[in-house]
Amino acid sequence: MPRDENGSVAEAAAPLPKWAHPNITATGETRAQVPLVNSAGRGATTLWFNTGTLCNIACSNCYIESTPRNDRLVYLTRAEVAEQLDQIAERNWPTREIGITGGEPFMNPEILGILEETLRRGYETLVLTNAMRPMMRPRVMAGLLALRDKYRDQLVLRVSLDHYTQRRHDEERGAGAFKRAWEGIAWLHGNLFALSIAGRMRWDEDDKKARDGYRRLFRRKGVGIDWKNPKRLILFPEMDEAKDPPEISTGCWDILGKSPQQIMCASSRMVVKRKGAEKPVYLACTLIAYDTAFELGSTAAEAERPVPLNHPSCATFCVLGGASCS
Repeated sequence: MPRDENGSVAEAAAPLPKWAHPNITATGETRAQVPLVNSAGRGATTLWFNTGTLCNIACSNCYIESTPRNDRLVYLTRAEVAEQLDQIAERNWPTREIGITGGEPFMNPEILGILEETLRRGYETLVLTNAMRPMMRPRVMAGLLALRDKYRDQLVLRVSLDHYTQRRHDEERGAGAFKRAWEGIAWLHGNLFALSIAGRMRWDEDDKKARDGYRRLFRRKGVGIDWKNPKRLILFPEMDEAKDPPEISTGCWDILGKSPQQIMCASSRMVVKRKGAEKPVYLACTLIAYDTAFELGSTAAEAERPVPLNHPSCATFCVLGGASCS
């Protein structure tokens, strides 16, 4: 039996609960970490900006809890975005893509300026939107058309359409949401924007069945989206906190046939501004916005440190689910 420094029999250490320690799993194994080093070099190839958690709707299972009242992450300004873009340029990050998410990004009063800032610097810019009323305001539509004319396919709009049926989509987003989303999708498609669709795998369908459902929908609506292309129709696994996924140890990489470089936080970071904060901060992940353990600091240099996979979503969404937001 183990003994303490006085020679007495030592009590066995109480087992750790899962996800409790940044470096050790509940079974005592070394927790897997992901460095910000990928095939393009050191630094993020995709940098996300959460432009604020306020949203025009309240979904029943929103991963970031966006609602018309949730302003825990406040609106970013164009100047704050520009400052972070200056930092990653100084650090020589190999960033190719800027992701814009929320909340609903088109509720941010400076969204058109933010898009102009990222696009004029040459970044491919991906905007996640529900394509509903905030996007369909005349001022915003006119601004988007001007950006399309100037930057063409450098700007991509990804519309959240949780399911290919109205019933399922409205079950998640509220009555009438499917119809209003399709009004936005039809406008984007009719005006030749680069367009993709994001669905969810929360209804026990496999990938083949879901894609076939979207294929029929796109054909019926006359929208030419390549339903086979995972970049044009993205189907996200669910992050069900009621499930109990395994922790990811360093030994899991070989068991699963994966490497740290395949995980989203090997190639991306997200910038947010918390309510009441003086300045924005970098987060390790787009999905874990409120856990301060995943906050990396206020500079790009600080954001370069490795990320311990110490959250259930690390397992369900990224490692086992194989998903990426970019």
